[in-house]
Amino acid sequence: MNILVTGGAGFIGSHLVERLVRENHQISVIDNFDPFYAREIKQRNLNPVRHFKKFDFHEIDILDRFALEILFGKNRFDIIVHLAARAGVRPSIADPHGYYRTNVEGTINLLECCRKFGVTRFILASTSSIYGNTNKVPFCETDPVDKPVSPYGASKKAAELVCYTYHHLYKINIHALRFFTVYGPRQRPDLAIHKFFDLILHNQPLFLYGDGSTSRDYTYIDDIIAGVMKSIERIEGYEIINLGNSRSISLMDLVTLIEEVTGKKTEQEFFPMQPGDVITTYADISKAQKMLDYKPGTRIEDGLKIFLEWYKQEKLTGR
Repeated sequence: MNILVTGGAGFIGSHLVERLVRENHQISVIDNFDPFYAREIKQRNLNPVRHFKKFDFHEIDILDRFALEILFGKNRFDIIVHLAARAGVRPSIADPHGYYRTNVEGTINLLECCRKFGVTRFILASTSSIYGNTNKVPFCETDPVDKPVSPYGASKKAAELVCYTYHHLYKINIHALRFFTVYGPRQRPDLAIHKFFDLILHNQPLFLYGDGSTSRDYTYIDDIIAGVMKSIERIEGYEIINLGNSRSISLMDLVTLIEEVTGKKTEQEFFPMQPGDVITTYADISKAQKMLDYKPGTRIEDGLKIFLEWYKQEKLTGR
């Protein structure tokens, strides 16, 4: 297939692009190298695929409608995998306007291109942040999601709603995949697991928010990519689908696991919960299992070991 991946130089995007290229698809990537983290990191993410003939890259912002239309006009894309977004709960509180422009208006720009150029398949990267602070676990796709607690979560819910509208009006087949705390090699440097390894391996104390009892459904990158690949194969209609590990780990248990993996003890400093953070995330993946044959198989203990090896190669050897 001829596939466009937005945000393809990022953490999840670069892993997906590598998988798709190796399976002989024609892949176009767009990324605007948003300064949320270093451009050099994203450029390095794409090194494994630069030599493939069926790969091309375009530095485009999804808010640039003119550039998008030129790209769509020159290509006959079979499917769009839309991963580009402003990510992160806490930064969204500081810049809600920027998050809504990118995550909602940017999604509309891509859907409009799909409408104009006859692309009938579209995958949206959504998020567990949509569920907000709910007492019902695990989180199911049919749960009410009317109370997101961050602009990021709200912007992604808005993107899901816009996607449904375009499905209804123009019969575009759409999967909105709600990712649950993805980790692994190339993970963004602002995310907890990456930060914790960075601090522990440099003998720095950890800064923890809350009392340590908050928990997350950490999902290894290869499991997420397997789910996305199945979505590409089977997309039909409009569906919202959780992609998680379906195992929630407390913050303190995560710290203990990282201590065990690194062989280092940590000092910890505790601070109050930050606005926008949720108490827990925990995915009900029964729908993904049924529709996508989704079978996450990476235990967090094993995923953390793989992350450590990547970190040592990437950071500690100066590569």
